[in-house]
Amino acid sequence: MNSSIAPLAEPHFNELHAVLDAVAREKRFLALTQAPPLAETIAFFRQNLDHDRPHFVALIDGAVVGWCDVLPVFGQSRAHIGVLGIGLLPSARHRGLGRQLMAAAIDKAWRQGLTRIELTVRADNPNARTLYERLGFQLEGVQRQAFRVDSQFIDSHAMALLRHAA
Repeated sequence: MNSSIAPLAEPHFNELHAVLDAVAREKRFLALTQAPPLAETIAFFRQNLDHDRPHFVALIDGAVVGWCDVLPVFGQSRAHIGVLGIGLLPSARHRGLGRQLMAAAIDKAWRQGLTRIELTVRADNPNARTLYERLGFQLEGVQRQAFRVDSQFIDSHAMALLRHAA
């Protein structure tokens, strides 16, 4: 199998929407439990391209199997911060693609002048937390009952990576 990481491009849009929906429907990793409508998702992808945001896809044999993006946060006083999101299809996990996706997105975020990248990881996802820690993210706190899926509350961990850690 031939795997690669590529910047998001318009030909990826439909496949990436399907991947987003599949990962969301697992109800284990994302705030979403299903993808937004296709037109809304495509508008979001186009906005990321138009603003040259860090947004990469993982490909296996040319098919989209995952993504990683770093999106801006609201407010001028927080313009130095991005929020990282990532997802991979189950068949693409544990192959190093998550690390490669994150490295590409983080590198572009730093080159664009960001100095802090935040993420939230569910407390019941230790594999992801281990990956984030390996890449230098540090735990900043626990968010109690941050997710509610099928009437069950799940805590999350707030983590961040600083470009120039003190």
